[in-house]
Amino acid sequence: MSKLKSSLKFKRSLTSSALSRYFSFSALYIAQGIPEGITFFAIPAWLAVNGRSPLEIASFVGIIIIPWSFKILVAPLMDRFTYLAMGRKRPWVIFGQLGLIISFLSIGFVPDPKQNLVGLSIVGFMISFFGAFQDVATDGMAVDVIPVDEQARANGLMWGTKIIGTSLSLVIGTTLINKIGFTAAISSLSIAVALIMIVPIYFTERPGEKNMPWSKGQANKASKGAQLRSWSQILRSLYRVLKLKSSIVFGIASFIIGIMFGFMDTLFPIFSVQELGWTNTYFSQVFSISNIVAGVLGMSIGGYLVDYFGKMKMLVSYLAIIAVLIGLFAFASNLWSNVIFIYTFIVSYYIFYTFLSIATFAASMNLCWKTVAATQFTFYMALSNMGRASGSTLLGILKTHFSWEYVFLFITLSPILMIVLMRFVNFDRHRKKVESFTVLDKVLLKPQVIKD
Repeated sequence: MSKLKSSLKFKRSLTSSALSRYFSFSALYIAQGIPEGITFFAIPAWLAVNGRSPLEIASFVGIIIIPWSFKILVAPLMDRFTYLAMGRKRPWVIFGQLGLIISFLSIGFVPDPKQNLVGLSIVGFMISFFGAFQDVATDGMAVDVIPVDEQARANGLMWGTKIIGTSLSLVIGTTLINKIGFTAAISSLSIAVALIMIVPIYFTERPGEKNMPWSKGQANKASKGAQLRSWSQILRSLYRVLKLKSSIVFGIASFIIGIMFGFMDTLFPIFSVQELGWTNTYFSQVFSISNIVAGVLGMSIGGYLVDYFGKMKMLVSYLAIIAVLIGLFAFASNLWSNVIFIYTFIVSYYIFYTFLSIATFAASMNLCWKTVAATQFTFYMALSNMGRASGSTLLGILKTHFSWEYVFLFITLSPILMIVLMRFVNFDRHRKKVESFTVLDKVLLKPQVIKD
């Protein structure tokens, strides 16, 4: 009982308090959601209102998704190098957050952004780069410090707060862009991202670590024991876990479902403005309300449902529901002029999109081996984001040649294919195999003397 009470109190170290973990990771995911709301939704809708073609807008979104696809290149650096006195991943989180603040502020100073898609894309690319960088470090730290029995609940809070951050930044950002101009609007929202920097500076990963390089503290024994000291160890360990059947299948499935995410994220601003005749302000309001509802539900029951019914059952259920939703919408084009029908579809999609994301994140964490957690988790996320980039690009191509009905029908293939692949993933068997790797390494590897 005393241990439970202790975990429900704020403490400076994340491993000592569940409340500190939930608060910190939720705040860091809000920091990711704010620039995403602007770059992935507000700007595409704003460009659509200003007459840019679906192909041009899809190209912009495809470019800013690219850094999220190559997160796998920076994850091994984080597993290999760090300043252990401040934790295994926290120094990287702070660096990524700083870069995110600077790059997000920079987008407001792109000259003539309505006509300057090249400049807008370059700065958008940098925002995505540091957003992806911070995301890799945050996810790696989450896998390190969040116990297995908290992963689903933590992912519910993390993903829910990110959705809310994305939604609020979209509606507030769109309103500010229309009222005070592009530069002033983006600069205003940058302040919120900067304030969240306090969180990774204040909280440490483990007891006794330094808050900053000049603070008192030292490396924790657990961090020393988990830290890999050579590229060969990282590559060998990563290969051992990724060659397992469940890892291979889940990686393929992540790419496929990423295609659907990319399609839908890019589609909504274009479809609502250019097909339904909405303004960018109206789109941002509908999108934000839908996502806030989805985010609140994700935070409150998303993780609980995964814990109660199981990761696999909920993954398959959410995929099936989304496939049916999108398929029915494609066949009901005669109802697209009905506001209630459109609202119901958008709200329903984002609720189950959020639930699916929570279940997918929890499943990815469950497949990870802590020895190479940042790199392995990032591998799954990178594959998903490669799918997103592909989906965004394909949307522009498909819409050029086909009607919206056929585009929606094409999208339903992604969740159906993932359902088929999930039949070949076994979480329990995978965990047992990973645990055997850890036991074997403890026997074979000699203790190393690590100097701070």
